[in-house]
Amino acid sequence: MSRTVLITGATGTVSTALMDSLKGRSIRALVRDGSRAERLRERGVEVVAGDLGDARSLPAAFEGVDDVWLLTPNGPRAPEHSMNAVWAAREAGVERVVRLSVVGAAHDAPNRSGRLHALSDRETELCGMRWTILRPHWFMQNLLNEAGDISATGTFSLNMASARVGMIDARDIADCAARVLLDPPDRHHGATYTLTGPRSVSFAEVARHLGHALGRSVAYLPVGDAAKRKELLGHGVPEWMADMLEEYARAYASGWGDLTTGTVAELLGRPPRDIADFVRDHAWAFTPAAG
Repeated sequence: MSRTVLITGATGTVSTALMDSLKGRSIRALVRDGSRAERLRERGVEVVAGDLGDARSLPAAFEGVDDVWLLTPNGPRAPEHSMNAVWAAREAGVERVVRLSVVGAAHDAPNRSGRLHALSDRETELCGMRWTILRPHWFMQNLLNEAGDISATGTFSLNMASARVGMIDARDIADCAARVLLDPPDRHHGATYTLTGPRSVSFAEVARHLGHALGRSVAYLPVGDAAKRKELLGHGVPEWMADMLEEYARAYASGWGDLTTGTVAELLGRPPRDIADFVRDHAWAFTPAAG
C-alpha cells in the first residue's frame, strides 16, 4: 500500500524537485492558498490549504499522512512553524518526519539561522516519531540570484571575500530526501545527514566555470557587507533576512563553509553534482535575453 507524504514548503526549490523524485508515493502538498496551486494539481498532487503559522489550520492537512517532509522558511518564527507541524503530525499519528535543516545548525552557530534550526532539530529528535534531519550546505541555486548581473555585465558581487564553500545542487538535496522517504522508516531513523557538493569551491572558480559555459568572461567582484546589505534592502529583502545573510557571509568569509562530506554519494550511490554540472544545466539563466 502506498504511503502518503505531506510536503511542506511545497512551492520552494527543494520541495518542487522532491516531488519529481518521489515516484510511487501519494503526495499531498500543504499550501497557504489553495487557489494558487493549479500547477501542483496538474501534476497529480493533492493540494490542502494550511499555514504553519496557524496551528488551527493544520489538523485536517495531516490526517491520514504517513510521512512529513518538513521545510520551514527562514524567519524569526521558524521554530514556531516547525513546532506547529511536529505537533500536528504527532496528533495525527504520522509515523515519520524528515526535516530540512541547515549546515552547521547548532546552539553556538555563528548565524541566527543555524541557532534557530538547532532548536527545531532538537524538538524533532524528541518528537516520538521516526525522524531524519538533513543539513545541506549553501545551495548552488543561490547563484541564480546573481543571474541578472551576470547576464547584463558579466560580473557578480558577494560579500564573502575569498571563501571556499562546499556548495550543493538543490536537486541532490531533493534526491537524498527522496531516498530517505522511499526507504523503510527505520532505515534512517535517528540520522542527521550533512549534505555537500563534491568539493569546496571559491566564487572566483564559480566565475570561471560560468565563463566556460557561457563562452564569455565572467568575474566575481567581492564587496563589503554594507554594500551588499544596501543592495539587498534595495531589492525589498526584509531587514531580518539581510542581517541573517550578512551573518552567513561573515562566517563563510572566515572559512566556516570550507567543508565537504561523502554523505550524498553514500545515500545515492553516485557522486553529487559538481559546480560545472550546475552551470552547464543552468547556462540559459545567465544568458542575456534575445532582443
